[in-house]
Amino acid sequence: MNSQTITAAASGTWKLGDRTVNRVGFGTMRLPQHGEAFAPNAVPRDRDQAIKVLRRAVELGVNHIDTAAFYFSPLRCANELINRALAPYPDDLVITTKVGPGRAPSGDWLPHATPGQLRGQVEENLRQLGRDHLDVVNLRIVGTDSIADRFGALSELRDAGLIRHLGLSNIQPHHLAEAQAIAPVVCVQNMYGLGASPEQEELLRLCGEQRVAFVPFYSIAGSGREGGAPANDHNTVHAIAHARGVSTAQVRLAWTLHRGPHVLVIPGTGDLDHLAQNVAAGALRLTDNELAALDSVHQATA
Repeated sequence: MNSQTITAAASGTWKLGDRTVNRVGFGTMRLPQHGEAFAPNAVPRDRDQAIKVLRRAVELGVNHIDTAAFYFSPLRCANELINRALAPYPDDLVITTKVGPGRAPSGDWLPHATPGQLRGQVEENLRQLGRDHLDVVNLRIVGTDSIADRFGALSELRDAGLIRHLGLSNIQPHHLAEAQAIAPVVCVQNMYGLGASPEQEELLRLCGEQRVAFVPFYSIAGSGREGGAPANDHNTVHAIAHARGVSTAQVRLAWTLHRGPHVLVIPGTGDLDHLAQNVAAGALRLTDNELAALDSVHQATA
């Protein structure tokens, strides 16, 4: 599989509301810095390198980019890198951002936004991206409490034209029903990959039934989370990767995409070769035997 010539179109498409995107996208969480995201002493990534990665992603057919105003390191902000690299934006490009969490300029985390503070976070994203509206805004939450007031505030901003579509992030199943009663939900972003919990499986299923995109984060990293891909992957993953001549990360991404046509992936990287490999994973068609073996790993580690 020649990673340098495969585009994101090989992964197929899905619709986020009225916007069609390729199922392999790009996440910018790791773009502003080297190493672990949000690390207090993170080393900023070279600006020109970050811009090259974003432009190459679009050249490779990526038309779904995930970001947030709180994705920044000293000297680098994901939204501003996107603006510098890609504006004026291609007509088919969908930029998904998220609100709820906030960080002070020092990098310290702030309390999650109240309903009244969400407009300021939306406007911060608009300003940094140089847009007059946001394609998709996900409300990211922590906990099990009602999201009605916060999602309702975003729904009002959607009605005002500042937001085109709404989504959710880091939720539990009951939150999806609560939000859907207020305004249409086009996507759910939750942690998911090999070994994900039964609760995440339930969300994946619910989203499929409601034709809501399920957009996993950490689909490569798994329990490594902000730190990146696991150093020692399962023997089964290694065996399939070796047999196919691909990386374990590509196997993980391909397995995730096989979980349903409504599943999108947004792997992030600051490396051009890794970017090409991630995009090419959308063309990797696993056999029934390979899927069964990986499903066994998934169930054993859930």
